[in-house]
Amino acid sequence: MEPLIHSSEIHYCDSLTKYSRRKTIPVRVGDVIIGGDNPIVVQSMTTVDTMDTQGSVEQCIRMIESGCQLIRITAPSIKEAENLRNIRNELRKRGYQTPLVADIHFTPNAAEIAARIVEKVRINPGNYADKKKFEVIEYTDASYQEELERIRERFLPLVKICKEHGTAMRIGTNHGSLSDRIMSRYGDTPLGMVESALEFLRICEEENYHDIVISMKSSNTQVMVQAYRLLVQKLNEGGFKPYPLHLGVTEAGEAEDGRIKSAVGIGTLLEDGLGDTVRVSLTEDPEFEAPVAKALIDRYTNRKNHSEIPAINEYPINPFDHTKRESKEIYNFGGQNVPRVITDISRVENISEKEMKAVGHFYLPELDKWKMNDLGCDFVYSGNNPIPFMLPNGMREIQNYEVWKNAQDQSNKYPLFSLHEFQSASAYHAELNFLEVSDTEIESISDLVQNRKDLVLILKTSNAHGMPALRRAFVRLIQENNSIPVVVKVSYPDQTADQTMLYAATDVGGLLVDGLGDGILISLEKEGAHTREEILEQIKLHNNVSFGVLQAARTRMSKTEYISCPSCGRTLFDLQETTAMIRKRTDHLKGVKIGIMGCIVNGPGEMADADYGYVGSGKGKITLYKGKEVIKRSVPSENAVDELIEIIRADGMWTEPETI
Repeated sequence: MEPLIHSSEIHYCDSLTKYSRRKTIPVRVGDVIIGGDNPIVVQSMTTVDTMDTQGSVEQCIRMIESGCQLIRITAPSIKEAENLRNIRNELRKRGYQTPLVADIHFTPNAAEIAARIVEKVRINPGNYADKKKFEVIEYTDASYQEELERIRERFLPLVKICKEHGTAMRIGTNHGSLSDRIMSRYGDTPLGMVESALEFLRICEEENYHDIVISMKSSNTQVMVQAYRLLVQKLNEGGFKPYPLHLGVTEAGEAEDGRIKSAVGIGTLLEDGLGDTVRVSLTEDPEFEAPVAKALIDRYTNRKNHSEIPAINEYPINPFDHTKRESKEIYNFGGQNVPRVITDISRVENISEKEMKAVGHFYLPELDKWKMNDLGCDFVYSGNNPIPFMLPNGMREIQNYEVWKNAQDQSNKYPLFSLHEFQSASAYHAELNFLEVSDTEIESISDLVQNRKDLVLILKTSNAHGMPALRRAFVRLIQENNSIPVVVKVSYPDQTADQTMLYAATDVGGLLVDGLGDGILISLEKEGAHTREEILEQIKLHNNVSFGVLQAARTRMSKTEYISCPSCGRTLFDLQETTAMIRKRTDHLKGVKIGIMGCIVNGPGEMADADYGYVGSGKGKITLYKGKEVIKRSVPSENAVDELIEIIRADGMWTEPETI
């Protein structure tokens, strides 16, 4: 068990159980104020070439009308920085006052120009004053201090310009682009990310410049969450001002995967009151990002009114390092097993073999065989509607206790008990039983379940502050040295598919990031009346989201992961089209991570977690990577996907796709 941390030592949030937004200093960006008592701000980034003034303006307007309150535009060189004036003037002429942010990498001179034009500049401390060469450098304290003096000299002019012009700044650390200096001293760690930002922040504070927002982005949700928490902890311990936070998961990807991955990282932090501005990075047109960010943020509008959750006085979880909660192995739950997916099909009467495709299992009648895709669930919960046919090998059925106890074939079905049923039952399954309890019942079950070797908990809550309520229940189990496996159950009333993805990713993903949970069950119980077809679509959504949440939290890799950046003005090819093309050829490669980056800025560093990389290196030219190693340079784009597949094949990771 992790060493206990007293609540007084937790400085990254106000409370682990009571919703409270972290109080920060307000930072003015034009007419928008980030932090303080102000609502969380939604932002996004243009994808049009910054030199295309009209195209940029038209896209900005579409973004504003979709709910974007802050617009970031790339300025990779002096000419783009200077053209920000034309874009800004045209927007103002057309009646749009939305503040603009210049995105800077590698080019301090561009930042110094942009800071005189737009309301905010974003700098990346990993490449503002450094050129990354992936070198390991041995530093003495004296030589390290010399490096800090060099950074100060390079950075100070921008700070002074920002002070003079009232321009805000974001110090935006990215996990994949830490400098060689930081990597050499701190390694590829959340601490390295935090120290990278603090080096620049100290210079700002010495100059009495405080119009600063900070971010700690990563494509790895565990690293991202840990880095933000550690940043706030270090700010408080180091006597810094409480600067606002910009939240984002970098290179989240597209469609369902991008939304889920963003919500696991961003939602986990919002639950603890962290975050003052949000950007959801999707490989889609930027006007589709703001509504997703707003859907995440809107959950917290009235969150303060939630039911009281007992306080956590000693915390047995290290919030800055992922460690899976120790649980005993029961059947195929807990222990070293990956988290399991239980899919609720309980509202479908007399479900057919054909309809099981909603849960990733496909019946082939001509062969009288079953096939399963990467999203084939482990268990189905049929409730009071038992399945009328033999299930494929590898999938199991859970029934309500009252149905199970009257079933003819009890050995191949598993019962789900309420607490009352479990206490009074006369029969149990010899190997595997499920007990459904709420977070408020967790205090009373310890003696009942402590020594059972045939039991898995299904844990739920009705508290509006759901994730912390469930987390509090896990803490109670850990404090009692109770190692029973726990499946987290969540349920939502009728809502959009996007909301289901975002809410489940937050409520369950936030627990998984902290090593809590041995499975996921998204329930149908709060769904309204639907046709059979609509219910089956809902089941398919829940099944797919369940696997997506486990993957996004890095706890079960069941499908190919695409670490693809959102497009921007630096991009050297059509990211959406290219991502779709690569996905079409490779999405059967289970557990393989492929980075798809539009330019070298978001290249080998940003895709730090990828197994293989596809990076724009010039017009019509692609550089291909294995990890961070360049394998082929300047590959013509028309051949690049084939060449990428050959690299994967030569590495022994390629399999031929099957048709179902």
